[in-house]
Amino acid sequence: MPSIKIPTPLRIYTGSQTQVAVTGATIGEALADLTGQYPELRPHLYNGDSLRSFVNVFIGEEDIRFLSGLDTDIAETDAIRIIPSIAGG
Repeated sequence: MPSIKIPTPLRIYTGSQTQVAVTGATIGEALADLTGQYPELRPHLYNGDSLRSFVNVFIGEEDIRFLSGLDTDIAETDAIRIIPSIAGG
């Protein structure tokens, strides 16, 4: 089962879970499962049906924006990471 690593600022919405097991054949399905399990997380990841511009999703070292976005296929053993962009100086 794929899993998604939750960044520290978003763990408040996942009951302090650092990693969540999800189901799905694509990144979009996995994120839908994640936000189904933790609905309060959705507005922090999505703007409507699109990922927010500051939310980066990686499979291993690959940014899904350079793959097929939310349609990127995932395998049972994939570790997915959400990495929010950080602004400031």
